[in-house]
Amino acid sequence: MPPKVKFQKEEIVAAALEVVRKKGIDAVTAREVAAELGVSPRPIFTWFTTMEQLKVEVYAMAKQRYQAYIETGLKGPVPFLGVGQQYICFAKEEPELYKLLFLTKPDEAVGGAMDALHFSQELVRASIMRIYHMDAATADKYFRNLWLVAFSFATLIVTDDCPYTDAQMSAVFTEMSLAYCKAFKEVPGFATGDFDKDAIFGALVKK
Repeated sequence: MPPKVKFQKEEIVAAALEVVRKKGIDAVTAREVAAELGVSPRPIFTWFTTMEQLKVEVYAMAKQRYQAYIETGLKGPVPFLGVGQQYICFAKEEPELYKLLFLTKPDEAVGGAMDALHFSQELVRASIMRIYHMDAATADKYFRNLWLVAFSFATLIVTDDCPYTDAQMSAVFTEMSLAYCKAFKEVPGFATGDFDKDAIFGALVKK
């Protein structure tokens, strides 16, 4: 009889995720994952032909972790602000997973920052449309613009170079959210990019 497989696929992926959390995606090797499990590398190749296949599964599990943070933010009193706060929280608490999802160049194993952005948009689109009374295209642009702000803060955090407090970052989110919401609502053509920027800026700077 063939030997009984000691570890299931999900356990191996979870172990690989722990390796990423501690040492980053480049540390995901058969030897490192096996050490995390406390076994030889052999059980890994019962389920995965290559380590790249395992990394695809790790990326998917990391997205699930990230999704849990975003869903927590959506349950807050101000959902969109809550999403921004949870995004920052994810970067603080899971810096290596953040780097994997948002700061890793896309290849066959991981999707990169734009894939993660689109994944995030899908999670929050319905909430933005409902709360801010926007259509889907406007909601996506609104989120994209605010996500770029959050991305900047989170990148400072995971590179240990962020001088801002949580209160200061929340204030920036609020300011930018208000500015974009007002622009999308009150500037004709802003949502589609067809607005007369010269005329609008000219009128604003005279005030």
